[in-house]
Formats: sequence, C-alpha cells, structure tokens
Amino acid sequence: MDLAPDLAALRPLGGFFVLRTGTPPHGRLPTLAQVYAQPAAGPHDTHPLDVRVRTVAHGIRAPEPRVAASIAHQALAARLWSAALGCAALYGGVPDLDPHLLHWDPAAQAPDDLWLTEVRARPADASTIAAVVLHGHLEPLAAALRARHRLAPGLLRGNAASALASTGRLLAAWARDHGRAEAADRARELTTCLLTHPLLGRAGTLTGTAFRRRSCCLYYRVPGGGLCGDCCFTRPPGSSPKAASGRPGRRPEARTKDGGGAAQEGNGGAAAG
Repeated sequence: MDLAPDLAALRPLGGFFVLRTGTPPHGRLPTLAQVYAQPAAGPHDTHPLDVRVRTVAHGIRAPEPRVAASIAHQALAARLWSAALGCAALYGGVPDLDPHLLHWDPAAQAPDDLWLTEVRARPADASTIAAVVLHGHLEPLAAALRARHRLAPGLLRGNAASALASTGRLLAAWARDHGRAEAADRARELTTCLLTHPLLGRAGTLTGTAFRRRSCCLYYRVPGGGLCGDCCFTRPPGSSPKAASGRPGRRPEARTKDGGGAAQEGNGGAAAG
C-alpha cells in the first residue's frame, strides 16, 4: 500500500489523472477546505469558485454562469476521482485527499490546478474512496456551488456519477492496453461498487461499462456543444435558459465530450487527455 511521494505512477495516464505533490510553486493558493468553507459574498467577488467558473465560461463561451459552473464541477469531480481511482488501481493504496492538504489554483488547468502537500496512504477499498472523494469533497463542493449558482441537486449527483464512470472506463482501458489486467479489474470493480453508493445510486444506470445518467450537465447549451454520450436526452431540448437545471424531459442526437466523461475546462474536451 506504499505510495510514491510524487505519485509518479499516475503520470503515464496524463490529463486529469496526474496529481502534483509538494509545495505549490505559485505562491499561496487556497486549500479546498478554505474554498468549501468560504461563504458566498456576491456574484462578482473573488471567491475561488467564481474565478473557476469565469475561467471556464470564457474558455467554452458559456451562455450563462450556471452552465460553466456545472462543467467546472464535473471537471473537478473527475480530477478527484482520477487521483483516487488511479492510485487504487496502480498502487493498491489511495492518497489521503484531505481538503486541508489539497491546494487549488482556480485559474489553472489540470494537472497544475491541484497540489497535494503531503502524501499519506489509505486503503484502496470502495468505502475509503467514498469517504475521501464523495464525503470529503463532492458533498461540500456541491453545497458551495448551490449557494452561488442555480444548480439542481440531481444535476450535481449526475455530474459526480458521470465523472466517476468515465474515470473508471478510461483507467480500465489504459490498464488493459498496457498489460495491467489486475489494475483494469480493480478499476472496474471499484467503479461499479462506488456507483451503488447512496449518494450516486439514483444518478444513472450502469450497463456493462456504459453509463447513462438521469440528468443533464447543460453542456448542450454551449455553442457547438451538443450532448454527452451518457446524457439523459437523445436530442438537445428546446428548454428556456430559465428552466430548472438537471431535470430530464424529452430525450434529445447524442454528441460526446468524451464518451460521457467530464468536460475539460476551457475547451469542452476529454476528461483525461
């Protein structure tokens, strides 16, 4: 269960899987614990979440802040799932992703957005990963975003589940392609188990390795965005921007960001490059 101090095994996976360790090189960055705890002060303050949302909105030309907020949420969820699942599959241990240990640069893209200041190993079982990622991060992150943007709980659950399913699928495929059959099996087993967690169980349906969520992340509202591969719709809905988010209606021509994965911040691309 030993973890390399620099988590070097994650580097070949690239993209959202890589997690920097040590002291952030760009001065004082807030911890995610500080981000989650800081209350909303107004629509134009300098809260790190708003910096992230504005950065994403500019990159994807989002028509409204909550679209960018949803994409930013799914991308950060993918970062956290990727680090945890990647280490579980490749090391047999999970780094303690305590929000007090994770520093975040809201204006940076992966992998330079997150810095883990201390690598402490924890068991690589599903309950530990759920405690580290779901309870440690995604619950307080969802609460912080709901306080600042009009995002439905179902949308946020769907984002978390979609990011998990995509991460597990990408990790298993990489491991299989590189002759790491046991790692591929661990990735699939952990993903399947985690998707049954009470916080995610109603978010969608897993059939084999294919996941279909019960909500929409709003990516179709991005110019040229279309639908993700796991969307609840089968063609883009003609809903009003003022309609409640995360509520499935007509099932709208599927287009993928990454076969149903989390959008890469700034360009709506693959969750893991």
